[in-house]
Amino acid sequence: MRITIDDLSGPAVLDLLADHLADMHAQGPPESTHALDVAALRDPAVTVWACHDDTGALLGCAALKELADDDGEIKSMRTAPWATGRGVGAGLVRHVVGEARRRGYRTLHLETGSTAYFAPARRLYQRHGFVPCPPFADYPEDPNSVHMRLDLPG
Repeated sequence: MRITIDDLSGPAVLDLLADHLADMHAQGPPESTHALDVAALRDPAVTVWACHDDTGALLGCAALKELADDDGEIKSMRTAPWATGRGVGAGLVRHVVGEARRRGYRTLHLETGSTAYFAPARRLYQRHGFVPCPPFADYPEDPNSVHMRLDLPG
């Protein structure tokens, strides 16, 4: 797997993100959908990475949004459906956590869904040390959301 910063111009990553956004909107009410669209992912506070295999095929993507000088949020984690079970999600989480450490973040947050659809994502994050936490940033209390955080020692 090769993970590189993506400029959000290629059709494969745009299609994957469109599918991600559509799936997120299908999972709950609009006020509980916190996935970023492509315009929001182009914000200077957000870095997006794409993960490719040796042939150049897109395996997945992830984003890191800076919340503060010492705090970030994982956004837009997505594995291509044909690539599930190949360690793409774990590789992307390790990459984003490593980048958060490199940036000097003390915490890394994320929001995911509370339904069974999101259970694999919650297990992935828990395996990497994320624990439930109260809502952060501007997230409201929401029964459709699970908020998680990882403390990053200095």
